[in-house]
Amino acid sequence: MKNNRKLVLFIAASLDGYIAAKDDSLDWLYKVEGEGDNGYSEFYETIDTVLMGRRTYDWILKNVTGNFPYKDKECYVFSRSVTEDNVEVKFVKDNIVGFTNKLKQQQGKNLWIVGGGELLRSFLKEKLIDELILTVAPTLIGNGISLFKEDNFHLELSLKGIKRFNQFVEIHYEVQK
Repeated sequence: MKNNRKLVLFIAASLDGYIAAKDDSLDWLYKVEGEGDNGYSEFYETIDTVLMGRRTYDWILKNVTGNFPYKDKECYVFSRSVTEDNVEVKFVKDNIVGFTNKLKQQQGKNLWIVGGGELLRSFLKEKLIDELILTVAPTLIGNGISLFKEDNFHLELSLKGIKRFNQFVEIHYEVQK
């Protein structure tokens, strides 16, 4: 029996495609009136593994108070520098394609790529992403950290669904392989 474990991007962005301001601030995002947790809990139940880049991990450590937010999930941080695993995360320096494909072949729920930037760019370029769930905020911030980096890749997407959470719109796409 083949496992259908998918790598899913679940992220919020401004209407003009930014996931954070230049100073890594998300203040613009918190000003938008949502509904409940904007679908986060429902999505979170569909995954058991979290993948993120080092920059996202460092941002979480600096900006999230209380417990590590993904304590109940297997969590991997891709980093070019050697870092020792801890109780919350395992650091990965291996080839991301081989490592990710091995995870996708294991039994379990879906995998979540948290954050954007360079790691997302690598996943997209290597066609590792299976679904994109993008929650769009009705805000233009003009500049900052772009969700999608410029690169030489092309992906065809198929619309799976649209949901509205008050002022947010969630657009769910599946990557055509």
